[in-house]
Amino acid sequence: MINLKTKDWEIKNIETILFDKDGTFIDLHYFWGKMTELRAIEVIKRFNLSNDYFSKLCDFLGYNTNTGKMNPNGITALYSRSKIIEIFKNNLKDLGVDTTENYLAEIFDFVSEIFYKNINDYTKPINSAIEFIKKLNAKGIKLGIVTSDSIESTKLTLKNLNLEEFFKVSIGRECSKETKESGALSKIAIEKLNANPKTTIMIGDAPMDYLSAINSGIEKTILVSTGQISKKELEKTSPFVVDDLLEIEII
Repeated sequence: MINLKTKDWEIKNIETILFDKDGTFIDLHYFWGKMTELRAIEVIKRFNLSNDYFSKLCDFLGYNTNTGKMNPNGITALYSRSKIIEIFKNNLKDLGVDTTENYLAEIFDFVSEIFYKNINDYTKPINSAIEFIKKLNAKGIKLGIVTSDSIESTKLTLKNLNLEEFFKVSIGRECSKETKESGALSKIAIEKLNANPKTTIMIGDAPMDYLSAINSGIEKTILVSTGQISKKELEKTSPFVVDDLLEIEII
């Protein structure tokens, strides 16, 4: 077991760590920004909308085309895929587009297929987080991934970054009909790793990761402000917050 310590807090007796992916060790803004742009382009094409709607559609999905950043309060930061589609459907209705959640899911899947073929071009690691993961692996800590992204995307990302050997399991949205924040995905990861929730922590970049942990019996979540949400805001959710994972000492 290890302890994780900063100047402000310490978590003791850890043997398993579940990681979120995007915003935690992958540059979320670049990854999801590109995905959002492709989704907006496809929606314009499918519903014969004016190209003038491009920025508005991106904004609906939580991406600011002017700054090239995902919005801190955008739906990508706050919700799982099913909820994002539900909200986006209502946004489109305000533009006069009447569609279904199933058809939007089909569009999202179509875009993902294109995206994954070029995933190396859209994936940038957060280098300090990668270094932290390697340090944990060297200590013999069991590591897993719990993400609302697909397993396919996750495995392609790990392969691209030569991280496959570090994570024993990758749990994505296909693994359960329930959302990530329900805790269902984390429970699956815990079971597959044969882990004890009492000696397991979650590391993520959003309140969704905290909910995923607490609803699966994991008591402590470290949140890092390398995603969409500031440290000040994250501290409203968890007492264990850092700006960078390398601030954490492994003991």
